[in-house]
Amino acid sequence: MAKTKELSKDTRNKIVDLHQVRKTESAIGKQLGLKKSTVGAIIRKWKTYKTTDNLPRSGAPRKISPRGVKMITRTVSKNPRTTRGDLVNDLQRAGTKVTKPTISNTLRRQGLKSCSARRVPLLKPVHVQARLKFAREHLDDPDEDWENVIWSDETKIELFGKNSTRRVWRTKNAELHPKNTIPTVKHGGGNIMLWGCFSAKGPGRLIRVKERMNGAMYREILSENLLPSARALKMKRGWVFQHDNDPKHTARATKEWLRKKHFKVLEWPSQSPDLNPIENLWRELKVRVAQRQPQNITALEEICMEEWAKIP
Repeated sequence: MAKTKELSKDTRNKIVDLHQVRKTESAIGKQLGLKKSTVGAIIRKWKTYKTTDNLPRSGAPRKISPRGVKMITRTVSKNPRTTRGDLVNDLQRAGTKVTKPTISNTLRRQGLKSCSARRVPLLKPVHVQARLKFAREHLDDPDEDWENVIWSDETKIELFGKNSTRRVWRTKNAELHPKNTIPTVKHGGGNIMLWGCFSAKGPGRLIRVKERMNGAMYREILSENLLPSARALKMKRGWVFQHDNDPKHTARATKEWLRKKHFKVLEWPSQSPDLNPIENLWRELKVRVAQRQPQNITALEEICMEEWAKIP
């Protein structure tokens, strides 16, 4: 027999209101399009409990004892990468046989949900201090200052597939706790490498880096693309250039080249891609490219350029 749809709270309250103005169960059912038996059940419930809310139901007893719940909660709190299979085995050794869905449901009631571990830069204490110093120094900068920055970076875009993920048990808003993240290092293979820039006014140039980039190549990229981007974006006088602390960017020859060109460079803390808003633009580009499903490297490059040009 099919399960009937539960009445909304408003409908239940309306039944009680009509009953209180002395309408019969038949008349109420006819007016609201309900069976007389349904109306009668709601009225009897209201007379008995003085409420139309759903009452607590007993249900089946919990398979995991309170002690077992504490044990698995403590386990995943200490090590969020513990799998459901590990927890099933732990409980089985303690004399309780359960399934993986039971583990999920139990931990969910404790406010813990299985989520993909966030990938974040691997930070040493010196990086943490540098990031904090940067944040404090720029805390009160007006919006106009940030609007006059050209942000730049390199990124890789893969032809197929997704980066591997790991799942962790965590509470809401705890996705960036160190225990719930996967430290990453930069760059890899099986992809195309891109250099791009943008400002608050829109995207600048995007180019493919076809060879392994060195300092000379990086300076050539800036020479051919940075100033044209600034002109196209109509940057104000005194605009600021941002790039990270990659060795190619901080090489003495690169610093000297930037100085001779009179480019003002934003001081940048190491291991801080999450501070660079271009990461959001890379994300937008990668989503757009993935939706078009390029089948080869040539198509991947063409689609990247097309989708970049469409970003407003």
